[in-house]
Amino acid sequence: MSATRRALRALLLFTSLIAFPLTLSAQDAGAAWDYTGKRGPEAWAKLDPAYKACSAGKEQSPLDIRNAKRNKALKPIEFHYIAGQATLENTGHTVKVTVAPGSYMIANGTRYDLVQFHFHHPSEETVKGKLSDMVVHLVHKSADGKLAVIAIRLNEGAPNAVLASLWEHLPTKVGATDKTSEEINAAGLLPADRSYWTYTGSLTAPPCTEGVQWFVFEQEKELSREQLRAFAALYKFNSRPLQNPHGRKIEASE
Repeated sequence: MSATRRALRALLLFTSLIAFPLTLSAQDAGAAWDYTGKRGPEAWAKLDPAYKACSAGKEQSPLDIRNAKRNKALKPIEFHYIAGQATLENTGHTVKVTVAPGSYMIANGTRYDLVQFHFHHPSEETVKGKLSDMVVHLVHKSADGKLAVIAIRLNEGAPNAVLASLWEHLPTKVGATDKTSEEINAAGLLPADRSYWTYTGSLTAPPCTEGVQWFVFEQEKELSREQLRAFAALYKFNSRPLQNPHGRKIEASE
């Protein structure tokens, strides 16, 4: 075999090895979707068979929080968050913050590790029909793969110390990432009053996976007008509409 043919064969092999993982990665990503237009929430289920639950599911999120029943058996959530560097990513749908391993919470006897948190503008969940300016969703996962999300509503007011540190590294371009120079502790996002509403729901973006335990804190937190505008400049609107409760009960802790 000539040197030229050997070089050509090596090139073809190299190309095939590169193409395979790229194709696999594209399949894992699922069909492109958006919050408005032809690829908006009403069309999610039609964009990809994997998104079927977005329209066929009976336990979808977000919900309007109202008529919650107090349940004395609900225990306070234990938070064991630690400080560490965080990576911010502009995903094209939100700004996602990935934290270092080690932070977790215990909710009703189950440990859930903090995986990431992200933001929606305006809030997705409402309380008696009222929207908040923004919401942060802290996504947790248990050892057996179950998901739990903490929702903290944010309204314009005083500057938020955690956001002040994060927004210094806010990636403005889709796909861009940045890492914080200082350590971030997500505990700073939590309100002083940890009373919550809880229900069983879903992820609020495709594939709209159900079986997610939601904990929406009753007390809101604040962020400054400048912090709100900085996020709104990236995402004017990135919230899913309210979903049908289909008879689900919303419970409230003591």
